[in-house]
Amino acid sequence: MKILLTLSYLGTDFSGYQVQKNARTVQGELNAAARSLFGYDCDITGCSRTDAGVHANMFCAAVTKKGESYLETHISEDKIPAAMNAHLPADVSVERAEWVSDGFHPRYDVKFKEYIYKIYNRPARNPFTEGRAWHITYAIDEGTIERMNRAAQHFVGKHDFSAFMASGSTVESTIREVKYAEVTKKGDEIVFKVAADGFLYNMVRIMTGTLVAVAQGKIAPEEIPCIISSCDRQRAGMTAPAEGLYLNRVVY
Repeated sequence: MKILLTLSYLGTDFSGYQVQKNARTVQGELNAAARSLFGYDCDITGCSRTDAGVHANMFCAAVTKKGESYLETHISEDKIPAAMNAHLPADVSVERAEWVSDGFHPRYDVKFKEYIYKIYNRPARNPFTEGRAWHITYAIDEGTIERMNRAAQHFVGKHDFSAFMASGSTVESTIREVKYAEVTKKGDEIVFKVAADGFLYNMVRIMTGTLVAVAQGKIAPEEIPCIISSCDRQRAGMTAPAEGLYLNRVVY
């Protein structure tokens, strides 16, 4: 058996999830905390590899003894979150721990993931959203939100999303199935929510940049299917900044 952790983190001061030499990462902090708690080195496998500056409202990671498919501990699962948090910095928090089978994989067993992208829409900056949302100063009204939402609906379904993948990326397949996508606005906050069975590198950020291009009148909502079918990264919008992106939900 292995332990599956459900956690959240503020990505501002991290160089992404995955361990890197001479860089602070979420996985690095989890490795150090697990070593302190369990008394031996652990392998910690995450459900995703978030980039530098990207946040997670929900992130799942499986913990095993290093080189093994299981974890040895006398600590009960209900005590593990508080015990892990005692060894973790303030920008990472373990919320739940549960035993799962040796064969469980936190990435390959995912049914779908949900991301949200936050935009702060007001002329003056807000110190409380710095590093946590993309600040867009020009007004985006309800009519523009409706156009953005119409554009987002074209993402839904199974498509080749090569046009929404960072240039130079290599994967076996660029086909992904988007379950739902929507754009909403409440007060000064605009949120793009999208769920899929998997995401290509920078896919959500490029989708967001494309929707902002729709807001600017540079791309019409009806052009999205043509952009998707073109498989041409140059046809889509810019890559939105990392700070507005959150892994929001993971469903197994």
